[in-house]
This record gives sequence, structure tokens and C-alpha cells, in this order.
Amino acid sequence: MATRKPANPELAKAVDDLGSAAQHVRQALQGKIDDLRGAASSELDKVKAAARGKTDKVQGKVETALKRAETRLHNMIAKAQKALDKAVQQAEKRAGGAKKAAAPKAAAPAKTAAPTKKAAPTKKAAPAKKAAPAKKAAPAKKAAAPKAAAKKAAPAKKAAPAKKTAK
Repeated sequence: MATRKPANPELAKAVDDLGSAAQHVRQALQGKIDDLRGAASSELDKVKAAARGKTDKVQGKVETALKRAETRLHNMIAKAQKALDKAVQQAEKRAGGAKKAAAPKAAAPAKTAAPTKKAAPTKKAAPAKKAAPAKKAAPAKKAAAPKAAAKKAAPAKKAAPAKKTAK
């Protein structure tokens, strides 16, 4: 298509001048927009860096608090385990003491009965009668002693960890 030539040459010149002026304004505005975009981007980067720094500090504080809590927890578990072991050992000692106390009584009449068997037959019957009641009494003590030790040890086991965790 052919362009029409305006009848007024001044008008044609004014249109050209307006077109070039619009180009200059467009370039100037584009430069200003680019400058603003760069400034905004740098400000956002600064804000992001500050936020990252604060989050890193907070995250570090949280991590150290978690580490402290974990070490405390491990220490408390270790103390509770030691207290439990100690309570169990004491209960075993009590139960072992009762077993040892009952065991020699039962073993002693058996040892004394053996030499009497080698002796005369008349002496054989008398010690056997004496040994029999002792043997009957000893198992009753054996049965009562572990039950009592178990009853005493059970509250001690429950009480020891409770005291440790209360601290």
C-alpha cells in the first residue's frame, strides 16, 4: 500500500518529530524501569539475606536447645537405668541372703545325718526323726523369704525411678 503524502510538509515534520520524541520517552522510561527493577531486586536480596541470617540464628538456637534436651534425656535415662540396676542388685542380695540363710540349715542336718548312718542302727532312728521336722520347716522359710523379698523389692524398684525422674 502506498502511503499518502500529507499536503502540509510542516505537519509531516511534526509527525516525525512526535514519533522520535515518543521513542526517546520510551527509552528513558525503560531505563528508569530497569533502574527501579535493579534497586528493588537488590533491596529484596538484602531482606532475604537478613531473613536467612535470622532464620539461621533461630535454627541454630533451636538445634542447640534440642541437643541440650537430648543430652539431658540420655543422662536421665542413664541415671534411671543405674538406679534400676542398683535396686535389682539389692533385691537380689536380699533374696540371695534369704536363700543362703535357708540353704545351710537344710544342708547342715543332711551332713550330720550322714555320719549317724554309719553309726549303730539304734542311733540311726533318733537323728532321722530330729532331721525330718527341720527339713519341713526349712522349705517353708525358703518359700516365705523370697516372697517377702520380692514384695520389698517391687516397691523399691518402682520408687527409685520415680525419685530420679522427679529431680
